[in-house]
Amino acid sequence: MVAVVFGARGNVGRHVADGLLAAGEQVRAVSRTPATGPTPGYEAVVADLDRPETLPAALDGADKLFLYGMLDPQKPYDIEKVTAAAAAAGIRQVVLLSSVAVVLDPAADHPVARLNRTIEQAVQRSGLDWTFLRPGTFAANTRTWWAESIRTGNVVRLPYPLAQSAPVHEKDIAALAVTALTEPGHSHQAYTVHGAESLTLRRQVEHIGEAIGRPIRVEHVSHEQARADVARTMHPVVAEAIVGQWAAADGVAAVTSVIAEKITGAPAHAYAQWAVDHADDFR
Repeated sequence: MVAVVFGARGNVGRHVADGLLAAGEQVRAVSRTPATGPTPGYEAVVADLDRPETLPAALDGADKLFLYGMLDPQKPYDIEKVTAAAAAAGIRQVVLLSSVAVVLDPAADHPVARLNRTIEQAVQRSGLDWTFLRPGTFAANTRTWWAESIRTGNVVRLPYPLAQSAPVHEKDIAALAVTALTEPGHSHQAYTVHGAESLTLRRQVEHIGEAIGRPIRVEHVSHEQARADVARTMHPVVAEAIVGQWAAADGVAAVTSVIAEKITGAPAHAYAQWAVDHADDFR
């Protein structure tokens, strides 16, 4: 049987595909656009969750599925059509990459929380065996926020340098997904995933500087300016939520977790390691 990985060239999905392949699974790596070069041992397929007509061919003959939740509030896909296509194809098991927003405030009507909650509920109704991964702050977000300003001006502009978060390395999320798809005991489980250490934003910038071999200047900006800066790379609603989280976390230790190590048996990656892994993105 085949394990299908949607978003197989994304931050998490590519590591899921590689991990499943290493575990001996037959992998079908699904992306919206064709691969530009040879694929490392798995079948590459073009399909799009926004285009239900492309799903049957991507899912045919498979029994496992890695699926991502809401990525852009302006582009939610029709989860009912996705789960219907999965059930029709004979998929038995799905691991969904959701969001911690689902559990932070169950009554919140924030788009990220609302859309991911809708996706989770549809998967629960589908009759498939499911596992939900609900990560908090992605370490990769710091690349989105800061890489350009570091490359062009060796500076990061922050409204709350002492705000703390516990960034999660995408490899840890992927390892959880691979474990849930290949080992028993994870059906109908939802795992909230934070990094294993709480770090100030300033310390995260310092880790990047250490990884690229030069100190990076931190410039203080207003809440409003920071929101505008983040909105250049993320949806404005998401940008407002992120800067609001920084304000609330100013001087406050972030929630951490050891769930990645507990489930996979391997220690979680520190943010300093993430910075080393992605140093070239900031040079």
